[in-house]
Amino acid sequence: MRFKATLLHIAVIAGSLVASAFTAAAQPIQLVGFGDSLMAGYQLPAEDALPVRLEKALVAEGADVTIINAGVSGDTSAAGLARVDWSVPDGVRGVILELGANDALRGIPPEETEKNLDAIIGRLQARGIAVLLVGMLAPPNMGADYADRFNPIYPKLAEKHGLAFYPFILDGVVTRSEMQLEDGMHPNAEGVAIMVERMLPVVREFVEAIQDTPK
Repeated sequence: MRFKATLLHIAVIAGSLVASAFTAAAQPIQLVGFGDSLMAGYQLPAEDALPVRLEKALVAEGADVTIINAGVSGDTSAAGLARVDWSVPDGVRGVILELGANDALRGIPPEETEKNLDAIIGRLQARGIAVLLVGMLAPPNMGADYADRFNPIYPKLAEKHGLAFYPFILDGVVTRSEMQLEDGMHPNAEGVAIMVERMLPVVREFVEAIQDTPK
């Protein structure tokens, strides 16, 4: 009788372990979109923000993923570094990192931007969080010298850290006024749709790579 009770106890424990493993496996991959107004969805309805639209596109393809919007309008790379630890909660598997546009608009030395982004990437990787780096290009009014120092930051960091990389967040939008808000800088809903369309293959590969990586 005692033997049967022991077997039953073992069976219950085994069943609980299997159920727990199944629950853990069934949880969606959690990502964070970490950036400035281009990530936050400046002056757009919440449902049109880039992380929300990217998540919707990935789910439509069958991906089991959620993307938290941790974009803050006006953030520089320094501001991002100051908040990255608490803006990216435990349990996050990957971060879509988009910062630097405000650095360029303010003429912050590109060397400082690079240093801050490098530190953000290092902190995330130290926590076992994958990073997809999204690049920015310096605005033309900053001049050729500034652009020559700023623009290479992103491919350089991507190579240094072995990151997934999307070269320019505003690709397909920056030269098209019909895709922008009246300020001529931020995308409207149609612009976000173009951004999602062009970013999606890279983000999809990023998610697939996370799926193939043990926790």
